[in-house]
Amino acid sequence: MNYRITHSTKYAYSGTVGICWNKALLLPRETAWQKCLTSELHIKPAPAEVCERSDFFGNRVSHFSIQEPYQTLQVTAISDVTLSPDPELLVRSNRCTWEDIRDRLAGERSQVVHEALLCLYDSKQVQRSEQLADYARPSFPSSRPLGEAVNELMQRIYADFHYDPGVTTISTPISEVLQNRHGVCQDFAHLAIGCLRSIGLSARYVSGYIENVPPPGQKRLVGADASHAWFSVFAGDTGWVDFDPTNNKIAAEQHVTVAWGRDFTDVSPLRGIALGGGKHKMVVSVDVARRPVQLDESGRGE
Repeated sequence: MNYRITHSTKYAYSGTVGICWNKALLLPRETAWQKCLTSELHIKPAPAEVCERSDFFGNRVSHFSIQEPYQTLQVTAISDVTLSPDPELLVRSNRCTWEDIRDRLAGERSQVVHEALLCLYDSKQVQRSEQLADYARPSFPSSRPLGEAVNELMQRIYADFHYDPGVTTISTPISEVLQNRHGVCQDFAHLAIGCLRSIGLSARYVSGYIENVPPPGQKRLVGADASHAWFSVFAGDTGWVDFDPTNNKIAAEQHVTVAWGRDFTDVSPLRGIALGGGKHKMVVSVDVARRPVQLDESGRGE
């Protein structure tokens, strides 16, 4: 499956910004199932400098500064990606029980386990609790296959929680989401991660996009898509398996991955410091469109 993603963020300030420094995670990363064919950032006004690096998790991080006065800032990322998900990934995740993975994380110190440990413990926006463990336990009886258990947890979150934009913010605690049963994709991802970590499993936060298919007979609205978030669980030698509790599905050919980390704090799409400017309004437009991509002999996009 091939997609072109256009993600545009516009800031309009009431006053003049004198200078700013920014960090962006807007360019899709390479994975075993995802190839980024092309990607570029368009920034207005033109930045004094732009540099890209890989962070601790291997995400593509762009840094830029604008050193001239402005009142409007627009950052647009345009990327072409191709997805080739593994249809047997969930099946392979069921070859071991969830206790097998829990015990490996607790006692084994191989390279693969060592890398997963960072997503086992508390992070800034996800703290383990007995309440989260209690919510998770009905899906994790003794000797149940890992993938089957996590899949049921995802289904329960989808059934028990109401998608409700505007009720929460990105800083809303998981305990509040668990109590009120309302939230958005970031909340549901954080909730699932907290549940899994609370019973000894390693889980990470994934940011990206999902293709929205319009109802039959309706036209697709360009720019009406949005950033999305889901979670991924460590499945031992199988690797990591992605689950989308907002849509109750295994993340596959409609999910484009941008970055992953311990929680949203690690993968915020755009953040920075601006001197001056006063109040500001932000408008975000996202478009995820299928498109044919011609590959050259090296497998890159033409």
